[in-house]
Amino acid sequence: MIKILRYTEYLYLAVAIISIYKIATLWSIDPKETYIFIFFAVVSIAMFLFRRRYRKRFEQRKKDNQQ
Repeated sequence: MIKILRYTEYLYLAVAIISIYKIATLWSIDPKETYIFIFFAVVSIAMFLFRRRYRKRFEQRKKDNQQ
Protein backbone atom coordinates (compact mmCIF):
# COMPACT_ATOMS: atom_id res chain seq x y z
CA MET A 1 0.00 0.00 0.00
CA ILE A 2 2.81 2.42 0.80
CA LYS A 3 4.34 1.85 -2.65
CA ILE A 4 1.09 2.95 -4.26
CA LEU A 5 1.07 6.11 -2.16
CA ARG A 6 4.64 6.82 -3.20
CA TYR A 7 3.77 6.40 -6.89
CA THR A 8 0.81 8.74 -6.66
CA GLU A 9 3.07 11.39 -5.14
CA TYR A 10 5.33 11.29 -8.14
CA LEU A 11 2.39 11.19 -10.53
CA TYR A 12 1.28 14.57 -9.17
CA LEU A 13 4.84 15.84 -9.48
CA ALA A 14 4.96 14.71 -13.11
CA VAL A 15 1.72 16.55 -13.87
CA ALA A 16 3.17 19.68 -12.27
CA ILE A 17 6.36 19.45 -14.34
CA ILE A 18 4.41 18.96 -17.57
CA SER A 19 2.16 21.90 -16.69
CA ILE A 20 5.14 24.14 -15.96
CA TYR A 21 6.67 23.15 -19.30
CA LYS A 22 3.42 24.03 -21.09
CA ILE A 23 3.29 27.36 -19.25
CA ALA A 24 6.82 28.18 -20.40
CA THR A 25 6.12 27.27 -24.01
CA LEU A 26 2.70 28.92 -24.32
CA TRP A 27 3.31 32.11 -22.33
CA SER A 28 4.86 34.04 -25.21
CA ILE A 29 2.21 32.86 -27.68
CA ASP A 30 -1.00 33.45 -25.72
CA PRO A 31 -0.89 34.09 -21.96
CA LYS A 32 -4.65 33.54 -21.61
CA GLU A 33 -4.29 29.85 -22.52
CA THR A 34 -1.74 29.29 -19.77
CA TYR A 35 -4.14 29.97 -16.89
CA ILE A 36 -5.47 26.41 -16.87
CA PHE A 37 -1.92 25.05 -16.78
CA ILE A 38 -1.05 27.41 -13.93
CA PHE A 39 -4.03 26.01 -12.05
CA PHE A 40 -2.93 22.41 -12.76
CA ALA A 41 0.63 23.16 -11.64
CA VAL A 42 -0.44 24.76 -8.36
CA VAL A 43 -2.95 22.03 -7.53
CA SER A 44 -0.50 19.27 -8.48
CA ILE A 45 2.26 20.69 -6.29
CA ALA A 46 -0.18 21.10 -3.40
CA MET A 47 -1.41 17.52 -3.82
CA PHE A 48 2.19 16.26 -4.00
CA LEU A 49 3.00 17.93 -0.69
CA PHE A 50 -0.25 16.77 0.90
CA ARG A 51 0.23 13.16 -0.25
CA ARG A 52 3.84 13.12 0.94
CA ARG A 53 2.84 14.36 4.38
CA TYR A 54 -0.03 11.85 4.52
CA ARG A 55 2.26 8.96 3.52
CA LYS A 56 4.86 9.87 6.13
CA ARG A 57 2.18 10.02 8.82
CA PHE A 58 0.85 6.65 7.65
CA GLU A 59 4.35 5.13 7.80
CA GLN A 60 4.96 6.57 11.28
CA ARG A 61 1.64 5.25 12.55
CA LYS A 62 2.40 1.82 11.10
CA LYS A 63 5.85 1.89 12.70
CA ASP A 64 4.41 2.91 16.09
CA ASN A 65 1.79 0.16 15.98
CA GLN A 66 4.42 -2.51 15.28
CA GLN A 67 6.43 -1.57 18.35
